[in-house]
Amino acid sequence: MIQFVKKISGLNKAGSYLREELEKMKVLSSQTLVQQIRRLESPVKSFKEIEFSTFSQWGDDGIIQYLINKVPGIIPEFIEFGVSNYLESNTRFLLINDNWKGLVFDGSLDNINFIKQDSISWKYDLNSDFLFITKDNINEAIQKRGFNKEIGILHIDIDGNDYWIWDCLNSVNPQIVIMEYNSVFGNKAAISVPYKDDFFVTNAHYSNLFFGASLKAMDYLACKKGYSFIGSNTAGNNAYFLRNDLVTKWTPIIDVEQGFIACNFRQNRNSEGNLTLERDDLMIKGCQNMNVVDVTTNEIVPLINLI
Repeated sequence: MIQFVKKISGLNKAGSYLREELEKMKVLSSQTLVQQIRRLESPVKSFKEIEFSTFSQWGDDGIIQYLINKVPGIIPEFIEFGVSNYLESNTRFLLINDNWKGLVFDGSLDNINFIKQDSISWKYDLNSDFLFITKDNINEAIQKRGFNKEIGILHIDIDGNDYWIWDCLNSVNPQIVIMEYNSVFGNKAAISVPYKDDFFVTNAHYSNLFFGASLKAMDYLACKKGYSFIGSNTAGNNAYFLRNDLVTKWTPIIDVEQGFIACNFRQNRNSEGNLTLERDDLMIKGCQNMNVVDVTTNEIVPLINLI
């Protein structure tokens, strides 16, 4: 038994070493793309032109590099909500390549324990906390970690109360805000799922499609908070908002209907919990009788009336 445990331990160490070596190679290869972004002499017409993925699930690493290199005065600090084990994340490249300071939250204690045991937690200035985020706990949790001022990037991706958490957030003043939006809610109505402290996407509806808010709702909130919509990633799930005092020719304001991108995901599930492999926008009708909030009026309406 002891020998077996030693073998497993040795395999785990070898696996961690190989992963870290692969990370170094990925970062090194991405630095050429970063240099190309820095050398740009005119704004891109679409974020698609500069997207690349090192650790981000989609092309967000490239978008973020474009913003921090072309918008003057971005503070090298970030907060990200909903990071899983942080191996695939929109801010990991910022830590490793740009040596930023960061704070991440996740609602799984196993995920946070993994992050704390990962070498990234001692190699870089990364704070990680286990927290199921609610309107009542998020501001205090951020302040306890000393992030109570202006920061460069705030990224919210919690598959649920995203709109309501940004709405109540007042403990930090981010320059760039990245918000996951639910593209299957369309681009016409400013709607969000109703707030619930214990919202969990699979419990809300078996399809995993009833979560978050529409892009128009995120834009409505951004305008109230003093931000402008500057584009989405080509995957159609992350929207980028820039504080109004930082908007320049490099980051022109975009109309929501112009900048809306529908996702091509096929992540929805049937009532047995199995992937259907049908496009999400075709399967949203399964949620059509669920109630959503029109954030402009606070009226509760059935989703079927708006999609």
